[in-house]
Amino acid sequence: MQLYPVLLLAVAAVVATASAVSRPPRTTTIKHDHPLIYYHGRWDSSPGTWWYVQHFTFCLQVVTVKPRAGSGFKVNVKNLKALSLNLGEHTTAPSASIGVSVGGSEFFTMNVSAGANPLPLNAPSSGLVTAKKFSSTLVRINVEGWQNNRINLESITLNSDASLLPYESSKLAFQFIGDSLSAGQFLPQGVDQAWPFLVGEKFKAEHRINAQPGAALTDILSYGNVHGVSYQFFKTEDTGFYYTTDHNFTTNWNFARENPHSTHIVIHIGANDASQGVSNDQFVQVYSDFLAKIRALNPRAPIFVFTPWGWPNSDGTISYYYDGQYQKIVDDRKALGDKNIFLVDTTGWVAWADVFPDNVHPNVAGHQKIANEFIAWLAKWGLSPQ
Repeated sequence: MQLYPVLLLAVAAVVATASAVSRPPRTTTIKHDHPLIYYHGRWDSSPGTWWYVQHFTFCLQVVTVKPRAGSGFKVNVKNLKALSLNLGEHTTAPSASIGVSVGGSEFFTMNVSAGANPLPLNAPSSGLVTAKKFSSTLVRINVEGWQNNRINLESITLNSDASLLPYESSKLAFQFIGDSLSAGQFLPQGVDQAWPFLVGEKFKAEHRINAQPGAALTDILSYGNVHGVSYQFFKTEDTGFYYTTDHNFTTNWNFARENPHSTHIVIHIGANDASQGVSNDQFVQVYSDFLAKIRALNPRAPIFVFTPWGWPNSDGTISYYYDGQYQKIVDDRKALGDKNIFLVDTTGWVAWADVFPDNVHPNVAGHQKIANEFIAWLAKWGLSPQ
């Protein structure tokens, strides 16, 4: 008779254990309209992001996004144990590549698709173990690719005992404007290996990169881009808007939404204008008009105008374009009284060994070399990391 109570207790213990094993861990879901969201970059009203390399920042913050390369977010979380990205139907099929950094770790690549996408936070490369030594964990996510790069973030799921903490943005905010030579085209990790991103990282700055492969500065059709950067920069959407079935229109961008405002503006553009036969005079006029618009939006930020580093050849020669015209553009601005514009002479920065032979775009080492050159230039100019 004594066996029945013992047996009942044993059965109860087994049932309780089985129930505990089958019960999923408790979680909390952060929706896109969470009040702690802090983000920057270009968002439409869905809200959805566009363009290249504008990360948006979570504290924790969550939005429905349709980002181009480098769009992303930062999440500052206490007691982080699990994080899943819940992506919607507008995510590139079958997947889009994102770069992930946890607790200051190096970025690693992860392919994500519509549905739930748990981040491998327990992987040795994730940096979570190191991050646990601190009071909070900063998770950074960037969409890497220059194409097939849309993600539609509906919500984020965290472990239930995680706490959201504010994210304090850097006092430095770089605005990079360009084409494929700034967008990380053809790099294994896309924009996360591109020279603008590397420069921003070195100076511990926020960075926005509006760079569109194939686009000219002049507002002309160029390699599939229906508009040039001189038009598109002032729009929420990038030049790929034309080909999207769910959003094939443009809306004016409200620059007052940018937080913080750009403290330094860097422009490297013109290769595709030259390829499309835009004349010297026309290019100077378009560039000058573009700078006038930029300056009207931001009267104080220094503007850095890059000369072309050119197209290296296997015989050691380099093909340049618009020789002397960038100096004229800067001189014309100075003559108008703009004392905060600077010419960055990139001659010699890129050689044949620094590019992919089949497309003559900078390779991984080439982008790092360009970043190092500009970092040294900025240091000499007087800029220090935060």
